[in-house]
Amino acid sequence: QVQLVESGGGLVQAGGSLRLSCAASGSIGRINVLGWYRQAPEKQREFVASITTYGSTIYADSVKGRFTISRDGAENTVYLQMTSLKSEDTAVYYCRATYMSGGNWGQGTQVTVSS
Repeated sequence: QVQLVESGGGLVQAGGSLRLSCAASGSIGRINVLGWYRQAPEKQREFVASITTYGSTIYADSVKGRFTISRDGAENTVYLQMTSLKSEDTAVYYCRATYMSGGNWGQGTQVTVSS
């Protein structure tokens, strides 16, 4: 099993920045991909960004150029640097670890962008 703990969420004004962190523990050697998803009120959970163990990244079109995902292998932590935040970025952000036999979710961290 892999355990994920997110942190770094909060309230920020539009145009501001936040950095989310997700610390992984447990069977971390199984992880192929670490990613971030988000879920706004009354909306489906959506993909934000992901990074593989080799460092390959993918971003949702809505965040390209504004968000950066990175990974610290030594600390088993994945980060999401968010800049130029918009009100539509308001959501609960979830970390996800994906491996051969499935995946795990973190508990989520709230990001609120005020306009």
